[in-house]
Amino acid sequence: MSRLLEFRTIFQTIKLAWEQKKKAVMVLLIGVNGSAYRLPGTKMMMTDDGEMNGTISGGCLESDIFAYAEKAFKEDIPLIQKYDLNENEIWSLGIGCKGSLEIFILPVYEDDLFWETTEKFLKEDGEFAFILEVPTGTKAIIAKDGEIIEANGSLLPPHVYQLALTSMKSQTRAEIMISEGRRFVIDVIRSSQRLFIAGAGKDAIPVADLAAKAGFTVTVLDPRSEFNNERYFPHAAHLIEDPESLDPANVRNAWWVIMNHLQYRDEAALQLALKSNPKYVGVLGPISRTKEMLENLGKYPSVFNKIHSPVGLDIGAETMEEVAVSIVSELMMVRSMKSGASLKGKGKIHA
Repeated sequence: MSRLLEFRTIFQTIKLAWEQKKKAVMVLLIGVNGSAYRLPGTKMMMTDDGEMNGTISGGCLESDIFAYAEKAFKEDIPLIQKYDLNENEIWSLGIGCKGSLEIFILPVYEDDLFWETTEKFLKEDGEFAFILEVPTGTKAIIAKDGEIIEANGSLLPPHVYQLALTSMKSQTRAEIMISEGRRFVIDVIRSSQRLFIAGAGKDAIPVADLAAKAGFTVTVLDPRSEFNNERYFPHAAHLIEDPESLDPANVRNAWWVIMNHLQYRDEAALQLALKSNPKYVGVLGPISRTKEMLENLGKYPSVFNKIHSPVGLDIGAETMEEVAVSIVSELMMVRSMKSGASLKGKGKIHA
């Protein structure tokens, strides 16, 4: 799941809690030393009646964290809790991750206009940095264009905003900054990656479902309305029956999985994808077929090495669901710039 999708999901559940007149806190993982289940910047929510959404530790610590959240509910204050899972503490017994974690519990209030602005950024899919001062809970947002939105009129040091803007270029996880004795968490929330799936066959259904769950904004392209509809693709953001109506300028820097099973449609989708400066193009089917399509388009061999053909990782996939896992795994691998190799023998998963 992308950080944007996680933040958006957490915020939706916070809004639901407000509607039900519940108190809510946002729980953030702000520090990790050694092995841990999640990375800094991970978020979850808790309500005063024990409802939870998201996970910090995979279920190992959440019940204990809630005990501290109850204090935040009672006193209406943010607080920090540290866990050293290397020590012989009761909550570390049986837990596989032997690292130390630092958790920040932040009460969130419906009448705080800052969250209204946060929701706007999340809905518009805009890139921004969420800045949080610890332990005061002072918070701010800086947009990619430099616009600053602060909460409660509290000014943060200008160089913190400058660092946040710089972090937008390359940050892969939330960062901690200490300046003049003050501590800040800078969490860059990037726009979701747009994935175009060309083809609405049965095998595209699990691809769209898994890709959406992995944080991609999915658009399905297929002229057949009896297949390309919300019944089969409930998690797709857009369903387009006329791919030719797409303007290449509006799909620039997108991701493409081409799986029409009809060569002329695949060629049309491939041509559109190649015109739009794609981040990724994967084509279902044998490599010889992809070469033939590129030759028909006058693009072979010039762009062949940029195409993932056959699409997916080699995991022995056979069923439609297995093939979907293979395809989405490759999408995630490319997005995170990882190797896709086995984790066996690796000391740190998130290195």
